[in-house]
Amino acid sequence: MKTSDPAGPGASHWPLVLLASAVLMITMGVRQSLGLYLSPLNTATGLGVASISFAMAVGQFMWGAAQPVFGAVADRYGPARALFTGAVMLVAGLALTPFVTSETGLILCLGVLVAAGAGAGSFSILIGALAQRVPPQKRAFASGFINAGGSFGQFLFAPLSQFLITGYGWVVALFGMAAAAALTIPLSWPLRHKVEHPPAESGAETGLKAQLRVALRDRSYWCLHAGFFTCGFHIAFLVTHLPGAVNLCGLPASVSAVSLAVIGLANIVGSLGAGALGQHYRMKWILAVMYASRAVLVALYLMAPKTEWTFYLFAVGLGVTWLATVPPTAGLVGKLFGLRYLATLFGLTLLSHQIGGFFGAWLGGLALVNFGNYDWMWYADIVLALLAALANVPIREVSPRRAVAV
Repeated sequence: MKTSDPAGPGASHWPLVLLASAVLMITMGVRQSLGLYLSPLNTATGLGVASISFAMAVGQFMWGAAQPVFGAVADRYGPARALFTGAVMLVAGLALTPFVTSETGLILCLGVLVAAGAGAGSFSILIGALAQRVPPQKRAFASGFINAGGSFGQFLFAPLSQFLITGYGWVVALFGMAAAAALTIPLSWPLRHKVEHPPAESGAETGLKAQLRVALRDRSYWCLHAGFFTCGFHIAFLVTHLPGAVNLCGLPASVSAVSLAVIGLANIVGSLGAGALGQHYRMKWILAVMYASRAVLVALYLMAPKTEWTFYLFAVGLGVTWLATVPPTAGLVGKLFGLRYLATLFGLTLLSHQIGGFFGAWLGGLALVNFGNYDWMWYADIVLALLAALANVPIREVSPRRAVAV
């Protein structure tokens, strides 16, 4: 039976924001640390870097593909069902991975169970749920705060995973990640109720199929998809292959773990900043600047000497925009089409993000096998980042000041 949420738009929303941030901290922290397991998995299974990269690339795609599906479940039945199902899948995938010895098994565990489970407890479901419970003037910053929780997860889980791998082995490390993932079940409990009538902000109430038709005919929606594709390509390549890039430079594995942690820490600032800026400036310009800055950062990285501090400074620069693209992208989807089906529509943009992620993770492995380095991937990053910046320019968006005046 459907019930109204006691924590509706008029109630105190910060406890729910904190809980959603904690859920994302765990699911994103676990997922963004998986690249650290590539080398141990290769040593233990002998499957080869290309095969393991492909399994992780499938995971990049599945993480995105799961979000509109679980987003539709959350829009119809409330977020609790999606979050609980995802938690079970995530725990099962992590716990079963040490027992697989084939590429197919690795794809099923890491590529399907872990990825889809993490997707069910990710941005589209959590931001969609909170957007229906938070006052309009607070949504941009609340989205940034939730996003910062995911960034803190990367800051926390990357060095934790490396510590467990080094001290106790990768099997114990994965079991530890599974135990942490199980904590998302009690954390999700306060979001179990469905909002009966979320506030409508753009047009009359309509069904999901009709809303999808409207969105898929909208040029601005496709521009968002194009930019987010590049974001996924860039992030998945780095999460999966940054340890390999560090290794090619003759630096210790701890440099990659610290770099991933630094990215997460810097993105806390970036996410909160993006959420705050989204309340005062057009979100499309925030996105355009973020994507353009990545092209500059990668170019500077290629020209710099490859020392530990080069990676740390590169991580700080990237971290500011890492997943700070999420709040303005989700905010634009909400501005364009309202909140009723935000989890589904934003989930579809995240699918585009993860199609890019599939190619970023997979092609990175192929580049290393065929060329012995990642040079062509870095060049592709620069070109795609510039195209993503340009793709956001034609998006139609009313300025925040005009929206308040109206």
